[in-house]
Amino acid sequence: MSEPTRDPAPSTDVTVLGLGAMGSALAIALLDAGRSVTVWNRTPDRAAEPVARGARAAGSVREAVTASPVVVTCLLRYPSIQQTLGPVAGELRGRTLVNLTTTTPNESRELAAWAAGHGADHLDGAIMAVPAMIRSREGQIFYSGSRAAYDTLLPTLEVWATSEFHGEDAGRAALLDLAMLSGMYQMFTGFFHGAAMVATMGMSASEFAARQAPFLSAMTHGLADYGKVVDGGDHTVPGQQSLEFSDLSHLVRASEEQGVDPAPIAAVQALISRQIAAGHGAEGFTRIYESLRLAGAAAGSDEGGAA
Repeated sequence: MSEPTRDPAPSTDVTVLGLGAMGSALAIALLDAGRSVTVWNRTPDRAAEPVARGARAAGSVREAVTASPVVVTCLLRYPSIQQTLGPVAGELRGRTLVNLTTTTPNESRELAAWAAGHGADHLDGAIMAVPAMIRSREGQIFYSGSRAAYDTLLPTLEVWATSEFHGEDAGRAALLDLAMLSGMYQMFTGFFHGAAMVATMGMSASEFAARQAPFLSAMTHGLADYGKVVDGGDHTVPGQQSLEFSDLSHLVRASEEQGVDPAPIAAVQALISRQIAAGHGAEGFTRIYESLRLAGAAAGSDEGGAA
């Protein structure tokens, strides 16, 4: 059911929908930078801090949307955007919707089409920062979608973090965001797996972390060289460790011997084994990229090329 029509709210520069830790940080950063801000949250008490800093709390989504020419969504998941904005979609006409809710690439594209259908410009953003990093140059936000909206709003976007525009395909920012998060979460999972292994000999996770962190940091220096090999497409480039030498079955067995689930490292071993079985054992470790890429290509084909 649509919300009842209300008198237009006093005009502000930006409306922020969603006041979790990140949404609140975004709203407060705008206020500190001198912008006027309207805020709304499903649970009204979340608005207390932004309001104390000068924000105007809207009593409804309709009131919040009509208060500003720019509407920022920072909600829990993609369905929350439709649930929140669906009943007031007609009020988006002539406004710019900046989505900072985490979405998949196709969800971002769907949202862009939906916004366009209701006469709104759309810019999709992917935040590569924790709330404490907002207003810091260490934080980054990737954007894709309307170039005109990005150029117009850049002075406001730069209040939050370093901004990068990645093209008019609305899904590109989300794709880059999730690809980077994939590496992060798999790194953390590898740490947890290693911590579980050494726990069997009485080493604490904190003690293990003190050893693991500098080692992982040193290993990241190899990413640039790996990237060059992958981009060149020749996995026989000299200086690499071969797949046959990289066989990790001993690591899988060691994990099992300690009573620890080998799932994280077993997944890597499966990629190695696939390429060895295909006759590429003498090639470098970068060859496992082809296992991942081909699996993705097959999935895209199965879905009619949607990926």
